Amino acid sequence: MRDVTVVGSGPNGLAAAIAMARHGLEVVVLEGAESIGGGLRTRELTLPGFRHDVCSAIHPAAVTSPFFREIGLLEALDWLTPEASYAHPLDDAPAAVAWHDLDRTVEGLGSDGDMWRHAMEPLVRHVDGVVDLTGHQLLRVPHDLRATAHFGLRTLALGTGLDRHLLRGDGAAALLAGCMAHAAGRMPSLAQAGAGLLLAAHGHAGGWGYPRGGSQAIADAMVEELARHGGRVETGHFVTDLRELETSRAVLLDTSPELLRTSPTSPASYRRALNRYRYGSGVAKVDLALSGPVPWLDPPLALAPTLHLGGSRDAITASENAVARGRVSPRPYFLAAQPSNLDDSRAPGSGHTFWAYMHVPRNSTVDPLPLLLSELERHAPGVKELVLASSTRRAHDLEAYNPNQVGGDIYTGELSLLQLVRRPVVSRAPWRTPIPGVYLCSSATPPGPAVHGMNGWYAAQLALRDMFGVSAQIPSA
Repeated sequence: MRDVTVVGSGPNGLAAAIAMARHGLEVVVLEGAESIGGGLRTRELTLPGFRHDVCSAIHPAAVTSPFFREIGLLEALDWLTPEASYAHPLDDAPAAVAWHDLDRTVEGLGSDGDMWRHAMEPLVRHVDGVVDLTGHQLLRVPHDLRATAHFGLRTLALGTGLDRHLLRGDGAAALLAGCMAHAAGRMPSLAQAGAGLLLAAHGHAGGWGYPRGGSQAIADAMVEELARHGGRVETGHFVTDLRELETSRAVLLDTSPELLRTSPTSPASYRRALNRYRYGSGVAKVDLALSGPVPWLDPPLALAPTLHLGGSRDAITASENAVARGRVSPRPYFLAAQPSNLDDSRAPGSGHTFWAYMHVPRNSTVDPLPLLLSELERHAPGVKELVLASSTRRAHDLEAYNPNQVGGDIYTGELSLLQLVRRPVVSRAPWRTPIPGVYLCSSATPPGPAVHGMNGWYAAQLALRDMFGVSAQIPSA
C-alpha cells in the first residue's frame, strides 16, 4: 500500500506532496495533463519562442507565503520585483501607479495621498499579521490582533462603499477598485474589499513579483524539491473515481469539490453539503505575441508588469456587477500583464508577450479579443499593428482544458463572505473529508485562491496527524 497519493500538480497539490514527502513518506502525484503545474503552466500559446503563462502570471502572495519561505522556494528562483507593482490607465487623467515604494505612491496620488498612506501604511507595517489573518480561515482566533483591527476596519469601509467619501480622486479610487476586482464578484462587498486590500498591501510590502521564465518556474522548482525527498509525479493520469485510490493510506485532492460531490464513497450528507457550494463567474483570456512593447501614451505604464484596464472606479464596479447579473459590460474590466517588460526570456528578439483576462458569466462564449484590443487602443494607439498572433480561451473552453475550472471559474468557487466560511463546507477543519484518509487541498479550501501553497500545507498537516501520527506545526507568517 502506498503512503500518499496527491491528485493534481497545481501549487497546492505540490505543496501537500512536499509536506508529506519531507516526513519520509512515499508520495506520488497524479496529474491528468501531460505536463505539470496546473495553473502554473507556461507554454508557447501563440508563436514559437513566445512563452505565455496559461493561467496565473504575477504572484504577490508567493513572496509572503510561510510555506514557500519554509522550503526556500523564492531563493531557488530568479525573482523579478518591479518598481511599479501595478498601474491603472485613466481616460482623462494621468495613469495611477502603485509603486513598490509607498512614499512615491503617496506623492503621485496628490490630494488622496495622505488617505492612501492612512489606509496602507499600517497594513504594510503589519503585513505578516495580515497574511496570517487572511491566509487561514475565518473560524479561528488570529495571532496579531492589531493587524486584524487595521485590516478589519478598512475592509468594512471599502466593503460598504465608505471609500467613496474617503478617496475622491480618480487615481486612488481606481487603484483600489482594480485590486478589488481581482476577486470576481459584486462590488462593493466585504469579500472583494478584503481581497483588494491584501493585494494592495502586498504591492508596498513584498511587491508584485514573478519568476523569470514564467510561472512554470515555480512548479518546476516545487517538483525538484519533491524529488529531493523521494516523491515523484506521474502525468497523463486522470482520476475520475476515488475508488481507484483506495490502495493509498492518505489521498489529497488538488481538485474542485466535484470529484467528492459525485463520488459514491462520499456520505450522502457530505454530498448534500457540496451541492450547496457555489461556483463563481468565469474568465475569458487572451494572450498576444507582439513585435514590440505596448506603445503606452503614459510612459509609467511601461514600468508596471500588472495593469488594471477598464476605466474609473464606477466603470469597473459597473462591469463587475454586470457579470454578477449574468451579463457582460460593453467596456469590461481586464486584469492584464506584460511580463516581458522585465523578463527578456519570454519572447525572441524585440518581441513581447501580453496576457489579459476579463470576467464573464460561467460557460460564456464571449470572445475577449476585440474587447481587449479596443481598451488597449484607448491608451496605446497603434498596438493592434504590433500583434503578430493571438490565443484566446473563452470561459466554456477552460473547463475542457482543466476540469477543475468549472464553467471557466479559475478560483474554484465563488468569492463571497459566505464562502470564505463555507469553503467548501462549514468546519473547523474543512480540508478533512468524511471519507477516511481523503483530504481536499485545492483553492476550494481556505485560504482560497492564490499561489502560496498554504491550502496544500494545511491539508497535509491534518493528514500527517490523522493517518501517520506526526504532529507537524505550521508557524505563523
